[in-house]
Amino acid sequence: MTENSKLSYIDTGKGNKTLLFIHGFCGSHEYWKNIIAELKDEYRVVAIDLRGHGASEEIGASFSIDDMAADIASFMEEQGIGKAYMFGHSLGGYITLAFAERFPGKLSGFSLIHSTALPDDEAGKEGRLKSVGKIEMDGIIPFIDGLVPKLFANSDDPNIEHTKEIGYKTSESGAIGSLHAMRNRTDRNHVLKETKLPVLLVAGEKDKVIPAEKTFSVKGSHINEVILEGSGHMGMLEAPSRLAEEIIRYVEKN
Repeated sequence: MTENSKLSYIDTGKGNKTLLFIHGFCGSHEYWKNIIAELKDEYRVVAIDLRGHGASEEIGASFSIDDMAADIASFMEEQGIGKAYMFGHSLGGYITLAFAERFPGKLSGFSLIHSTALPDDEAGKEGRLKSVGKIEMDGIIPFIDGLVPKLFANSDDPNIEHTKEIGYKTSESGAIGSLHAMRNRTDRNHVLKETKLPVLLVAGEKDKVIPAEKTFSVKGSHINEVILEGSGHMGMLEAPSRLAEEIIRYVEKN
């Protein structure tokens, strides 16, 4: 067992194709519950908890997006997953891009869901540091209470409270380490441009965190673009059936 083998996960379904889902910042595999329900009859579906998130262990106080991608590569080897279609939400998309750059042979294709290949701008970097300060001063629960409502298009969305409960399970060091990792990540538009793999880019029409133009930063015949109408940053909860349909269409086409 390597130190990268401590990821909690669920592995369900059947089929010749494996779909691997990576949640966003302060999330867990539970983000994907509605999507998994619609896909597990046709595919093997795996969803992990990133280090310091959900039920996964903390691995070091300081780490990078590339370290988190390496966690998943080790996990795939341990679970006997030769190749997978990888779907990354927000932070999970940053990790997916790093994975596609370093381990393209392990992928059948990849998708960014409410994510971007662009790095943080200066305002974004400052915002990460402010978030670190809030967690250090007040703890994870007040931070999550402030964060989660901004992720949804509608402030009365019934998924908000459950999403907060998921977020509360994130360790303080896991959240702080992830904030620094996101702040320090590099521009990976070249991965989208140069990959030989089929790509699915999904944006929310009303996403206040990562607007569509940041998701659709690269065009190409190998890139499929989808906008989820009426959705904010949490399409897997706000528009699960539509997102599942687009995932099936993408996987079956490729």
